[in-house]
Amino acid sequence: MVSLNMERKWVFPLVISSLICMFLLVTSFNMGLVSSVYRINSLFSIFPAHISMNQRKPGYAESKINQGALPPPPGPTIPRFAYLVSGSKGDLEKLWRTLHALYHPRNQYVVHLDLEAPADERLALASRIKNHTIFSKVGNVYMITKANMVTYRGPTMVANTLHACAILLKRSKDWDWFINLSASDYPLVTQDDLLYAFSALNRNLNFIEHTSQLGWKADKRAMPLIIDPGLYMSTKSDVFLATPRRTLPTAFKLFTGSAWTVLSHSFVEFCVWGWDNLPRTLLMYYTNFVSSPEDKMIRSNAAFARKFKQDDPVLDTIDKDLLGRASRSFTPGAWCSGKPKCSEVGDFNKIKPGPGAQRLRQLIAALAIKANLGQDQCK
Repeated sequence: MVSLNMERKWVFPLVISSLICMFLLVTSFNMGLVSSVYRINSLFSIFPAHISMNQRKPGYAESKINQGALPPPPGPTIPRFAYLVSGSKGDLEKLWRTLHALYHPRNQYVVHLDLEAPADERLALASRIKNHTIFSKVGNVYMITKANMVTYRGPTMVANTLHACAILLKRSKDWDWFINLSASDYPLVTQDDLLYAFSALNRNLNFIEHTSQLGWKADKRAMPLIIDPGLYMSTKSDVFLATPRRTLPTAFKLFTGSAWTVLSHSFVEFCVWGWDNLPRTLLMYYTNFVSSPEDKMIRSNAAFARKFKQDDPVLDTIDKDLLGRASRSFTPGAWCSGKPKCSEVGDFNKIKPGPGAQRLRQLIAALAIKANLGQDQCK
């Protein structure tokens, strides 16, 4: 697919990819936490803005594969995901819709509207979560009510992600992978599909898009020193340059890639708890590091797509053709009970994977072959 123009506020790939890859190198060499690293860009996709809904529909893989239901795996093997869904000013409705499309009672969710969002938007989100029948009953949706100031080209974006990880680790130990999304992202598969596709995987695997070929970014991103006002100001302003410039690091290697990752629980623990000093060292290094908005993603049988505006008609097509989701409701799954559907929580240890699960499993199988051959890893 053709890449959309990236809104810089959601992308900090050079920062997060290098940070993650450095952690992975240490853990894989010294601690044995990570057995393989896969490319995350295969799990995410971008829709071109100029393609109409009629053009999109034939491209979905579901129309080309058997529509028969797949047998779910045994209950104990079904994983759990922990999500961060972030937004800013004007993103309340987008975030609310994405949260409903992603929701499953097995998972954990942290949502965040940054400090640039008006207080009434943040209060409205908190009220919706508190008064929502399912959310209040299951208790797996948490809002960061003390909003962070986030400058999306600076280190405050990394700090916000680590903040969400810390909350998820504190609230529940019972999840397997962390996924960070924005309010402008949207799933292309149901949560039952995603849970099924990941059920057979080693729980220590991490999915990261990365490359060590920095090119022009070495000079324009890695060597300049910046100051992020979000670290000390209560109002948002852009980062600014400081002098002098610095040389490239020799104690570790820089990588660039996508800000969107799927990280194992064990790796998130290492990043947040930091029993090795590397996480703290790298975070301090990136305090003066400018992130890059030039991230691009490739066409693939993706699990998620981006970047959507509010009430984009393409979202209605995804809801209808891929998710089976009714307006203002949850994406249906085996957990759904009651009338109307999904108004009550049934057995959330059961899943009913559909054609999206088969599509995603094929993608993961292809990635696994590369991993077994030692390809696509931080080197």
